[in-house]
Amino acid sequence: MKTSQDEMARSSPDGRPWSEQPRWRQDFPVDFEQDEYVSRRDFTAFMVLVSGAFAVGQAWIVAQNYVRRRRGKPEIREIASLGALAVGSSLTFHYPTEREQCVLVRLGPDQLVAFDQACTHLSCPVIPRVAERRFECPCHHGSFDLESGQPTAGPPRRPLTRIQLAVTGDKVFATGYA
Repeated sequence: MKTSQDEMARSSPDGRPWSEQPRWRQDFPVDFEQDEYVSRRDFTAFMVLVSGAFAVGQAWIVAQNYVRRRRGKPEIREIASLGALAVGSSLTFHYPTEREQCVLVRLGPDQLVAFDQACTHLSCPVIPRVAERRFECPCHHGSFDLESGQPTAGPPRRPLTRIQLAVTGDKVFATGYA
């Protein structure tokens, strides 16, 4: 095997010629004189920069949350009439915008509940199982209590977002978040 001038100019750590070096060193030659080590100062500067980026990201999330809360309550929207919703049945609706899908369940003659339909784990749509008194998330087999929206099984840890309801006459209205 012929060695080039560059290879001859390099020195191996043990001082042996390149032809006598182990195969791994021939495959991955490291020129120790030209190797650049990262100083503690450079490493610390990098870590401070990354930590600062994380802090700015968290501050951005807090600012967005603050702006979102300052927008005020969503508008009152009619969902359904009580006559069209039998006891033990459910109805999906959009609230407060057309992008957010929610579900209304009539548990009894005078008992209604409404929740955001997105599972709090990975936003899969939950399915009401009125006979079993729970919402089921088919993606990861999570479940929530039908009356409170609290998680009862599976990976979800946070409750479903509850929608405030108002009944006027025969009409059911969504009035905000609980």
